[in-house]
Amino acid sequence: MDEQPAGCATCGTTADPEDPGALVAWVRGVEDGRVVWTCPACSRRFLRSIEGKLDSQWW
Repeated sequence: MDEQPAGCATCGTTADPEDPGALVAWVRGVEDGRVVWTCPACSRRFLRSIEGKLDSQWW
């Protein structure tokens, strides 16, 4: 995967660029034609909303 998360679309947390294994837990999504990333903490917190394909504006 060439894309790297710039930051969590929900909380703004950034991935550690020195730890490529940390990116495994990040969730990649597409909203309104743009790629958005969600950090592991927000992914766990909003799991039901993500699985229900709700727009992030609802969480």
